[in-house]
Amino acid sequence: MSLNKTRSILYAIAKYLGDIQAIRKAMKKGDFRPVIMRILRRIYGKITGRGMGKIR
Repeated sequence: MSLNKTRSILYAIAKYLGDIQAIRKAMKKGDFRPVIMRILRRIYGKITGRGMGKIR
């Protein structure tokens, strides 16, 4: 397995672990704000990534 493939897999795992962490934090606080912020941050990241791809 190449180094790039390994990095991609680790990034995907980290992304979902961040989602789980936001859900656990929301459950602990009794507030859905951490989940909402996580969703918005993921959307913002997608938009930014696509915009940066068009610059290249």
